[in-house]
Amino acid sequence: MTEIKSSIKFGTDGWRAVISDTFTFENVRIVAQAVADWMMKNNPQAPDKVAAIGYDNRFLSKEYADSFAKVFAANGIKTYLSDTSLPTPALSFGVVGFSCVCGIMITASHNPPKFNGIKIKTAQGGAAPKDITNAVEGYLGQTPVKNMCLCEAKSKGLVIIHDFKKEYVKFLRGYINLKKMKTAKFKVLSDIMHGSGRDLMQQVLKGTNIKLTLMHEDVNPSFGGIKPEPIPECLQEIMTRMKKEKFDFGHVLDGDADRIAAVMPGGEFVSPQKILGLLILHLVRNRGIEGGIVKTLCGTTMLDNIAKKLGRKLYETPVGFKYISDLMISQPIVAGGEEAGGMGLPNYIPERDGTLSGLLLLEMMVYNKKNFRQLVEDMEREFGRYYYSRLDYSMDAKKVNLDVLKKITSVLGKKVIEVKDYDGVKLICENEDWLMFRPSGTEPLVRIYSEAKSLKRSKDILEFGRQQIDPK
Repeated sequence: MTEIKSSIKFGTDGWRAVISDTFTFENVRIVAQAVADWMMKNNPQAPDKVAAIGYDNRFLSKEYADSFAKVFAANGIKTYLSDTSLPTPALSFGVVGFSCVCGIMITASHNPPKFNGIKIKTAQGGAAPKDITNAVEGYLGQTPVKNMCLCEAKSKGLVIIHDFKKEYVKFLRGYINLKKMKTAKFKVLSDIMHGSGRDLMQQVLKGTNIKLTLMHEDVNPSFGGIKPEPIPECLQEIMTRMKKEKFDFGHVLDGDADRIAAVMPGGEFVSPQKILGLLILHLVRNRGIEGGIVKTLCGTTMLDNIAKKLGRKLYETPVGFKYISDLMISQPIVAGGEEAGGMGLPNYIPERDGTLSGLLLLEMMVYNKKNFRQLVEDMEREFGRYYYSRLDYSMDAKKVNLDVLKKITSVLGKKVIEVKDYDGVKLICENEDWLMFRPSGTEPLVRIYSEAKSLKRSKDILEFGRQQIDPK
């Protein structure tokens, strides 16, 4: 029992582990039984126990999803099981559509190919908060795992194979202004990173004159030898193509298509921080959306400037989209985003969505009659240009003494004037430079972030930070 609880832990966004090491069929079934126990015992307000299950393109994801569905069926839970791999937001959208108690997504998101994982989605479609994942962890191994043959579950109507993509694409086509976009002739290059986003953006844009070219849209569980994370070191191919070919916008999705990155004409990577700024400006100025703005602790200072000029309340949360989800449920929000590329959007489920974010950036280009580079440059002229850097440093996070880091009084000659420590440690300097340390909740590494008004200084600050946790 103790072994089970120590090997299965839900982090920032679900449980992730190495396939055939800790992520085994046996452990997946144990988690499924624990979720079933939580559904049956902790949700008296939902007499009809209904769930939705989806999966991505990773090795054995479909089979893990089937195992989950069989356990649910054996517990009397009616389950809608996806007929194919799909984006996490498509599954979340279906959770709300079927009034489910929860959704289960089999995915390790952006992690390396050897990982798989489980995300729990709430009835509202957002990421399960800590009280839910803690409750699920508490049920691990408490009840013997129940199981039912999938054929029997289907025949009894306990497992229903469903096409979640159809309703999702229909919603996206209604969300964006296809009429305005119909005659636009922008050229877009989209890197799917072998993920479950596949050709959905093409389906949404059907009938327009926008020319969309896909990269890495095939199923490849090894992800071409890299992890499906939309960060510069994994995006050299699209950056090269954007430099050499005449595209107006480079769009990137991660492994389960809930996160976005972007590349400008000329091949320059655009951080998700700037993407969030653009989305806010488009939603407020072009669409007239009311509400506040949400950023995480490691969000760019530029968002503070945007919120101030637009007269919008700025919320700051710990890292993790579930904190943004909570605010989107309780408060009117224009948009909220995390530095890793997860964007939450208005009049939608409280879930990040890389496809919808990309479509809105494209819509902004149409509204403003400018390519993506021109939009970014306009924003930087108005709100300042900041250079954001991040280093994922592989090490045992337990060896990092955050109390020592809090005592740093200056960073490369600039006085630290504020320390924020509610999620890692963020050191804010007198000239708006900042440095942040945060142990990862899903991988054996420490994330170091920095921002400055020049790229060189931002990278120098990052190296200074690395030396603080590992002087070698």
